[in-house]
Amino acid sequence: MFSELELEPEFKARLDRHYDELKWLYSELYHNDTNAFDYFLTMLHNYYTERSPELREWDEARELVPDWYKGNEMLGMQMYVNCFGKTLQGVREHLDYIREAGANYIHLMPLLESPKGRSDGGYAVSDFRKVNPALGSMEDLSELAHDCHALGMSVCLDFVMNHTSEDHEWARRARAGEKEYQDRYFFFDNWNIPNQFEKTVPQVFPKTAPGNFTWCQEAGKVVMTTFYPYQWDLNYGNPTVFNDMTANMLNLCNHGVDVIRLDAVPYIWKTLGTNCRNLPQVHTLVRIMRMASEIVCPGTLLLGEVVMEPSKVVPYFGTVDKPECHMLYNVTTMATTWHTVATHDVNLMKHQLRQIFALPKQYVFLNYLRCHDDIGWGLDYDYLKQFGVDEVAHKKFLNEYLRGFYPGSDARGELYNDDPALGDARLCGTTASLCGIEAAEYERNEEKLDKAIDLDIMLHAFLLTQSGLPIIYSGDEIGQLNDYTYHDDPLKWDDSRYIHRGDFHWDEAKKRRLTKTRQGRIFKALRKLEKLRAKHDVFESEADTWIVETYNPHILGIGRYYHGEKMIALFNFSDFTETAWVNEVEDYKDMLTGKARPAKAVELTRYGFAWLITSFR
Repeated sequence: MFSELELEPEFKARLDRHYDELKWLYSELYHNDTNAFDYFLTMLHNYYTERSPELREWDEARELVPDWYKGNEMLGMQMYVNCFGKTLQGVREHLDYIREAGANYIHLMPLLESPKGRSDGGYAVSDFRKVNPALGSMEDLSELAHDCHALGMSVCLDFVMNHTSEDHEWARRARAGEKEYQDRYFFFDNWNIPNQFEKTVPQVFPKTAPGNFTWCQEAGKVVMTTFYPYQWDLNYGNPTVFNDMTANMLNLCNHGVDVIRLDAVPYIWKTLGTNCRNLPQVHTLVRIMRMASEIVCPGTLLLGEVVMEPSKVVPYFGTVDKPECHMLYNVTTMATTWHTVATHDVNLMKHQLRQIFALPKQYVFLNYLRCHDDIGWGLDYDYLKQFGVDEVAHKKFLNEYLRGFYPGSDARGELYNDDPALGDARLCGTTASLCGIEAAEYERNEEKLDKAIDLDIMLHAFLLTQSGLPIIYSGDEIGQLNDYTYHDDPLKWDDSRYIHRGDFHWDEAKKRRLTKTRQGRIFKALRKLEKLRAKHDVFESEADTWIVETYNPHILGIGRYYHGEKMIALFNFSDFTETAWVNEVEDYKDMLTGKARPAKAVELTRYGFAWLITSFR
């Protein structure tokens, strides 16, 4: 019984801060199940007592500086362990490279045990307490985290909470007919209720994994599988599921993980008659998880993966008084960036950024150009309709342009989950290949290569101009190209996302100091921008931000102001020289050259940009 435990003063103080709300939310969600709540509290205390002295010191330091992740010196790098270093020990051996690239936050893609051939890139977890043996062990993870902390670096790890692999112990026991474990999933005796769900629940993978349910032959029942048939949805209406999954999360935190990425969090609560997305109970669960982490491991952050339209994303921050996620992916800006590359028109981006700039400054986004996943075209089509843009036709155009099928395009991408019936498809490819570097090198066309590299660098400059935490996808810092070898792999050939999940090219990384190579040009340019960002307070997340009107549909203008520094950032998305018709009265200098440069009628070469700064100090 929790009431019989002798509580440490620190644990008691943390629990007391949250107890009333925690009990109220838990009891409302789980119908006053006092036994489950007692187990939950006892579990929290267990993980608190098991937390190492080193991690407790880390917690104390971050409690003193709670906004540690909001600074302009933060820079992330996202990687697959097997692609970057083969193993966790291999990543440890390459920490010097990560530091040289400027990153102080590494996001390790899913690395827990998952069955080969049915892993969904690691997102079908068969054991939440065990690292994939090919990558190492939980001890290796702890050692890597220890080394990162010693270097002032943070570690982020995915926590796949919507489902388990069909090979998970719970799933095996459910398949064998144990009702206790079937109740941890969504099992049905026949297709009647699943067919009711299908009327309102959209399909995630209509081409590669149609439908939301799968027949389980061994159990003789239907099981809910929102993503792939081998990924069984967990029933968070069962408090045992929530208690045990929260324990799994805290176990990762106690192995040194600083940031927990909540994978597919909008999907975790299911109610018949709804779309099973973003339901109110999801926010209750995330709020309880936030409080649990603040009680056990307050140095840990929650990063929400919410791939939805902006109106659905922002609520996952919670409120100032009752916060949920510390950070969220800026999915819409990412997708709008590639829309802007294809259209050469910045109007949608201006519209979208105005919404971001209007949000409270304590809301922190994780900003990126590319990641492990596809690009989904979740744009603001209501806004685009006023310009005569049809959603289906526009998605087709974007996919044609970014595959190089449109006149004048040198982009090289591939479709993902093409659905001809809906006229919908997503897109895959590395930043460099989508910018045209791959095509230019194939053609040995130096002029095209210069243009493509300029575009690549300009997009990274735009990324670094945004408030929040910028993250680079491993390989982008050297302009790594698409990897087409997945076509010949029997376990990967049908998933085009592997085109940008190739092995890191260490032979190419050796060229990063050769300034005339593609690798060297991009690496040097990005490091210069990143150092400028870390040096100037104007890049702080607390800065005032606004859209600067350029009176040119091809040039995006962003203003920033913080503590006496004012910045005007301009980005030319056209492949022609353009002029930003701005007329700022202050005296500015170009941050990249250090020379005076008036912020008046600024001319930008094709895919050029300008960081102009003035000081009132």
